[in-house]
Amino acid sequence: MNRCFAVVGNPGGRRVTLFAEAVRAAGLPAPRVVAWLDVLRAGGAEFGAGEIVRVDSPGEDPEVDLLLRDMPDPTRVEGTARWYRRFTAALGTLRGGIRLDGTDDVAVMFDKRRCHAVLAAAGVPVPESPTSGAAGAPVRGWDDVRALMRGHRMPRLFVKPAHGSSASGVLAVDSAGGGRIRATTSVELGPDGRLFNSLKVRRYQRERDIAAMVDALAPDGLHLERWVPKASQGGRAADLRVVVVDGRATHAVVRTSAGPLTNLHLGGRRGDLAGTRQAAESAGLRWPEVLGICERAAACFPDTLCVGVDLLPAVGWRRAFVGEVNAFGDLLPRLTGLPGSGAEGLDTYAAQVAAALRRAPLTGRPGPHHPHRTGTTHASA
Repeated sequence: MNRCFAVVGNPGGRRVTLFAEAVRAAGLPAPRVVAWLDVLRAGGAEFGAGEIVRVDSPGEDPEVDLLLRDMPDPTRVEGTARWYRRFTAALGTLRGGIRLDGTDDVAVMFDKRRCHAVLAAAGVPVPESPTSGAAGAPVRGWDDVRALMRGHRMPRLFVKPAHGSSASGVLAVDSAGGGRIRATTSVELGPDGRLFNSLKVRRYQRERDIAAMVDALAPDGLHLERWVPKASQGGRAADLRVVVVDGRATHAVVRTSAGPLTNLHLGGRRGDLAGTRQAAESAGLRWPEVLGICERAAACFPDTLCVGVDLLPAVGWRRAFVGEVNAFGDLLPRLTGLPGSGAEGLDTYAAQVAAALRRAPLTGRPGPHHPHRTGTTHASA
């Protein structure tokens, strides 16, 4: 049976464009693009038995966002619970084809409480959380956050929308001396209490403002995590985004920031990967162990070809924790594969095309799937 690619995404968007370029660069016909807008309006989509189907993010399209959240202003933060219900339902309407993702995997990754519990159960190091899993504490508003901070001795923590992404709605909360509270976030609090996404990182120091934001976010579900003091590079907080393709860590980027939010679109900068490896190994944390943590996290989602893992190295570079696992964490243009990863010279999309073809060759039966390889070695970055 002849194979070809299809992608569910937003036509003309960066992600679909980069994936299509990778498919064509492999000498294959351009993938069939199935628009999220059409999927949502038609109630699903059908794929042929020989189509290798990549599901991409529905983000960055105002019409799609409106159908998923019923929020006329796409810059608003609220509505993520409705988005989650409709998005996961839409995943279930994609029928046929050879999927490169698992619907259940994606549903777990987009619920930070469930994702944290799955990782913890697998022995993956994660920050402490009182809201992890089905038995986690409910967060109905700021009063609950305050109580959990006291009860779990968490003077510093992250408050995250359970179904959010790209740091939208995330607050890094720090209880300073004298009972004072401050929060660092990209949320803009409007005078009428509405919340807006912003590319400007703000610091709020009035507790009533912080309480207003948390109370507005709580109906959509919140996840709390202990704030892990991060290692530094060049005097800036540092973490890593590691892309794992078919069980193997293939790409990594260091992100640094003067504050707790390192996301590149919020002003974070790319750091020195070689320097990161040297710092970790000097502290006794071997680089294969660093990448192995990310591979173990990815192994919790065996039906999904590619995930992006946010790795948080602690102060001193002796330990590292997984902050999040992202279903669509591969948008790292021009970043090529790690030496020894098998993806040298390939960007994240080309690496996925190659891995997908190993799983499902152009003709014949699907190839073997290795969701997790142990003992993988990685040469110097």
